[in-house]
Amino acid sequence: MSDSTRRSVIARPALALALAAAFALGLAGCSAGASPSASPASADSTSGTDSASPRPTATSTSEPIQGQCATSSLSGSIGQGGGGAAGSVEVTIVLTNTGSTQCSLQGWPGVSFVGDGNGTQLGNAAQFDRTTPHDTVVLQPGGTAQAPLKITQAVNYPDADCKPKPADGFRVYPPGSTESLFVKADNYTACTTTTVNLLTVGALAAP
Repeated sequence: MSDSTRRSVIARPALALALAAAFALGLAGCSAGASPSASPASADSTSGTDSASPRPTATSTSEPIQGQCATSSLSGSIGQGGGGAAGSVEVTIVLTNTGSTQCSLQGWPGVSFVGDGNGTQLGNAAQFDRTTPHDTVVLQPGGTAQAPLKITQAVNYPDADCKPKPADGFRVYPPGSTESLFVKADNYTACTTTTVNLLTVGALAAP
């Protein structure tokens, strides 16, 4: 075997070892580069948890609809309802678009008695009557949507169970909103305990 052939045979293992080492370093580099991509995924997960935080318990809809009426562009009032049965009365919660452009509402408003002259919630928020239709209502400027509100009289319950207190009116959350408005109605008595439910509200509808 010539000297040049012998040197070629000896060089081949060395070249193979060098290539193997380079390949191993490349794999290590890829693994190290992959780890930072996990951080944004973790951040997105945390952000998603925050965005899923529950809205106030009196809110009826978790997400606003397209073209939703801003609470600041609404006013509330009490309108006539369908009368009442023994021990209860039915009125309507009326929301009026006070803005200059049309907007929409859909679903059940959150309603609760408030009192003490400072907006303190008295007793439980209204239960939702899920049997009522809940189509989207489009309100032109000055237009209204209304929801039936059944109010059971506090005198139906023993004072110990009800712990009655005069109400100043109602706190109303438009569907899909975390902001509320106050509707004055000081001719009702609320139960301040959470074992009694006096209010049941239906979905908003066109008048």
